[in-house]
Amino acid sequence: MDNRQLIMNAALTLFYESGYDAVGVQQIVDAAGVTKPTLYYYFGSKQGLLEALLKEHFQIMEQKLTEAAETGKNIPEKLYRIARAFFNGASEDPRFYMLMMALFYSGRKSEGFRTVFPMIDRFYRLCVDVFDNASAELGNMNGRQEQFAVGFSGTLLHYLMMTARDKTDLSGLVIRDEEVYRLVHQFMYGIYS
Repeated sequence: MDNRQLIMNAALTLFYESGYDAVGVQQIVDAAGVTKPTLYYYFGSKQGLLEALLKEHFQIMEQKLTEAAETGKNIPEKLYRIARAFFNGASEDPRFYMLMMALFYSGRKSEGFRTVFPMIDRFYRLCVDVFDNASAELGNMNGRQEQFAVGFSGTLLHYLMMTARDKTDLSGLVIRDEEVYRLVHQFMYGIYS
């Protein structure tokens, strides 16, 4: 593993465990077994490191969610596929997903929030597009695509947070198909009513 990847792995673990703001550059380089100049060479700053880390992991997440949104015959199936892709990603990369959410719920002027917000916004926009494209199928939408997208994306994020709340080791985080189906079914019930 090269120094760049060692730094990113150490940072992901430390940011996940202690929070972005609580971790200093010295802690990261000590955990990675490199020097500060090495970190600055690859990333320029702690925020540059966070940006690179989020970008690398988010690209994988976004690709899976986009693929899921482009499949399925109807809106319930599309939402199920998106939810399944989201939760599968969280099972495969739980530290990143939990860090992403923690940063999103941090102070609005913080480096962490400003860095993660464009990614969360892209996830939200993907959901808006799904509802926009389903407007013919959902006759009662009446311009509420953004409201539905907030509800759906928020449901996924909160469900993941609550499922993981008591776990100290997220490596075994699994959200079963039945849970995903019920979650999407309950959400769809609210739309259809």
